Parts: sequence; structure tokens; C-alpha cells
Amino acid sequence: MNALSCPIPRLEKLLLTTDGSEFSEGAVREAINLARTCSSRLLALSIVETNPEYETMAPLLVEKEIEKARKHLETVKERAAKENVACEIIIRQGEESFRFVVDEAEKNGTEMIIMGRRGRTGLSRLMMGSVTAKVIGHAPCNVLVVPRAANMQLGRILAATDGSRYGEAASMEAMGVAKRSGATLTVLSVVPSETISAFDIVHSEMQKGLIAEKERKAAECAIKNVKEVAEKEGLNIEGLILEGRPYEAVVNSATEKKADLIVVGSHGRTGLEKLLMGSVTERIIVLSPCAVLVVKCR
Repeated sequence: MNALSCPIPRLEKLLLTTDGSEFSEGAVREAINLARTCSSRLLALSIVETNPEYETMAPLLVEKEIEKARKHLETVKERAAKENVACEIIIRQGEESFRFVVDEAEKNGTEMIIMGRRGRTGLSRLMMGSVTAKVIGHAPCNVLVVPRAANMQLGRILAATDGSRYGEAASMEAMGVAKRSGATLTVLSVVPSETISAFDIVHSEMQKGLIAEKERKAAECAIKNVKEVAEKEGLNIEGLILEGRPYEAVVNSATEKKADLIVVGSHGRTGLEKLLMGSVTERIIVLSPCAVLVVKCR
């Protein structure tokens, strides 16, 4: 981060979840940087996945995994101390890892969860079943997902909105971050292409045209609303309306603009409340070249 001031207000406590693998490195690095910049207290959590049967049959292996996690967290604590960041380490063991992350966030009243991301392979396996998806779905706060090589300089920010309350929340958060960090901000709204229509029936050409026009008006309205708020805040933002698959448009735009951060809502207009997380958001996280801040609509 190049900003000397904290880009996000009221970040008193940050929860970093790390498994000690290479995929956690970006999250560890950026969590420490953010905690230093915002004078936040850092909680570093590692989870040893196990179950009663495994604990009974192989207690020594479980102890070995716990000790491995402890050593990793001590290393994180030492790295944080070098940056004058207070860091508390937490080890939990059991099944359903995501529940431990959510429980710790709720118990400690953390304002943000920071976690890593696995590689880009296995996209279909990752969809709607990963620990990351479940953490975001149940988290009481915003979640920052950091790829291994991501570097959050916060010079360029891309926010995606579809006019839903989730999209609006993401846009507001992105504007706040841009204002505090001095970053350039692009707000993007995507008109879904016909090939990914949310309807499962065959439409006539006229119906397709009506749906496309309705989607375009929704996108224009979403961008117009964000720009009006930005002008009142003295922010100069770029508004983009693109057509295609929403997640592809967002990821491609982030790549083209060399964005340091993508800000999205946890759901979209077509997302059902009962879903853990919108599929568009999850695909953006999996494919993004940079860190993704998922804003929970409170």
C-alpha cells in the first residue's frame, strides 16, 4: 500500500486466516501491511482440519499438524512485530473450517477477514463449495481475498455494480477507499449477453431485445447513481458499461486497467438470498489478477 493514511476507516481488528501454504503468502503480507497502516490489531488464525475418528486413530499426527500450525503462526507474529503490529495467534481444530473463521470474526468483533486464494486451476471444483465461498457467505464483515502475487498499492481500483443493494454497497465502499488512498476509480456495470440469460426458457427475438434493453437501462441507472454520489464527494470516477459475461468483463477490465483492487458485493440482482455467495462474485475471486474486497451488505 502506498498510502500513509488508512484507506478503510474503523479497522480496529483484522482476522487473517492462513494455512501456511504458498497460497497464503499474499494474505499474510497484505494483512500485516494493512494492520500497520491502519494501526489495527491483527489476529492470525490457522485451522487444523480433523475429526473425532482421525483424532482417535492418529493422535500423534494431529499433534504434529498442530505444532506445524503453531510454528507458522509464530513466524507470522514475528513478521508482524518487525512492522510494529500487535498480533495474536489462534489455532482451532475440527471439521468445517469456515465455521471457525466465522466464529472468531464474530467473537472478536473483527471488521475484516483477510484470506488467501488457491491457484486458478480447478475452477469448477472451487465453485460454491470452497472454504472461501462459505466464509464470505456467512461472514459478519467484509472479506479481502488476496492472491499469492497480488500487491495492493491502491493506485487503481475497479468496482462492479449491478444496481442491487449489494452492488451499491460495494460502490460506496470503493469510493471511500479511493478517496482516502488517492486512487483512481473505475465503476463498471455489465449488461449480460444473451448466452447467459438468467431465464431457462427460449425467448423470441423480441423478448430477447426487451430483456437486453431492460438490462442496459439498469446498468446505465446504476452508473448514473454512483457518479452522482461521487460528484458530491468530490471524486472523479470513470463509469463503464460493457456487454458480455459479467465475471469475464470485470476480470478483463481489471487486467486491462492494471487494477490493484476489485470491489464487489457478495450477491447480485439475480442472486437469491439463500445462496452463500453469488456465482459471479465467486468467479471473479477465482480468476482475478488482483486482490478482491467482497463487501457484505449490512
